[in-house]
Amino acid sequence: MRGATGGGALPGDPPGGRRALAVWGIGVSVYFVAVIFRTSLGVAGLDAADRFGVGASALSTFSILQLLVYAGMQIPVGLLVDRLGTKKVLGIGAVLFTAGQLGFALSPSYGTALASRALLGCGDAMTFISVLRLGTRWFPARRGPLVAQMAGLVGMAGNLVSTLVLARLLHGIGWTAAFAGSALAGVVAFVLVVLFLRDHPEGHEPKPVPHQGAAYVRRQIAASWREPGTRLGLWVHFTTQFPAMVFLLLWGMPFLVEAQGLSRAAAGELLTLVVLSNMAVGLVYGQIVARHHGARLPLALGTVGATALLWAATLAHPADTAPMWLLIVLCAVLGACGPASMIGFDFARPANPPERQGTASGITNMGGFIASMTTLFAIGALLDATGDDYTVAFSAVFVLQALGVTQILRLRRRAARRERERLVASRVSSVHVPV
Repeated sequence: MRGATGGGALPGDPPGGRRALAVWGIGVSVYFVAVIFRTSLGVAGLDAADRFGVGASALSTFSILQLLVYAGMQIPVGLLVDRLGTKKVLGIGAVLFTAGQLGFALSPSYGTALASRALLGCGDAMTFISVLRLGTRWFPARRGPLVAQMAGLVGMAGNLVSTLVLARLLHGIGWTAAFAGSALAGVVAFVLVVLFLRDHPEGHEPKPVPHQGAAYVRRQIAASWREPGTRLGLWVHFTTQFPAMVFLLLWGMPFLVEAQGLSRAAAGELLTLVVLSNMAVGLVYGQIVARHHGARLPLALGTVGATALLWAATLAHPADTAPMWLLIVLCAVLGACGPASMIGFDFARPANPPERQGTASGITNMGGFIASMTTLFAIGALLDATGDDYTVAFSAVFVLQALGVTQILRLRRRAARRERERLVASRVSSVHVPV
């Protein structure tokens, strides 16, 4: 059965079409470049340690600071997108993350490199919410889930580029040339935004929202937070995204090499499998949710359950190391975490009017990154406290999953009821519009 919002055009829907795809393509290309820059440290960790003369804890600070800046910027960026529009915010983001990548290439010390990564994280934070907003402005609502999943897929393609291309450049032409050369992609993205990006199609201008300083900010945040769909979206994002994020960003390689006894090459192949699985599952989840809106929660909770089951099987395996087939299945399932986290936006989107989409998306997007930061800290602290006992350390995953699932189950009925009310009101208003 097709979900309530899964088919048919809604009142005021944008037309979509080739022009929408072209404009959205420009926006998503900026996000693509931002993800390349975001994940570039993942392939340069050992080189960064040598270059700046730092140990593992100082090195991990790069990733944690980047996530901290990213998460902290989500609500401000959402407000900026609602206020200034996509084009201006994406342009500012491109300038910031390009400057950050170039600064990282030229940094003579650990301190300046850290500041450069913070600047990069600030610019990166402006991209994804802007791309989500661009999709809602240019495509019909029924295409929203697929468009959002495709944006996530392009982001994972950026991760793949940093893994396969930037790593080779780094070891071929050296640190400065590789990072400074990659910064040119940011310049190209900025030029495309300035010349060709448009916030919305003709005839679909949003209603002007008067800006009233702090009162406007408080009103936007409060109105978005009051919607159960926004809070449900945040907790879905919180619960689904972080296991794969933590694995890819920092702890996957040490776990596979130190705890599971794999070579760095084999561990790298498993990390690549997570990325490839993410891209494949994203296409499937996007199609399912676009056709069957009622599948959103079962998909999200099913992904959480499968992730918990595979982690439990891996950590509790009676042998000293888990068999390769189990690690392969674990990494394939971790690949579903990113697409499942995108479902959070499919709860927040219909819960908020167009003028609050950026703010609501920012609140939702904070969830997974807060969970990721918490888990990064928890695993590191538990490893130090237990003498590198990865079984105990990675058990932190289950605690955050349990918290998230509890909140999802608490909010799901209120969010569903409110969404039905909005849909009925929208249809009634469209019937009574005078001609």
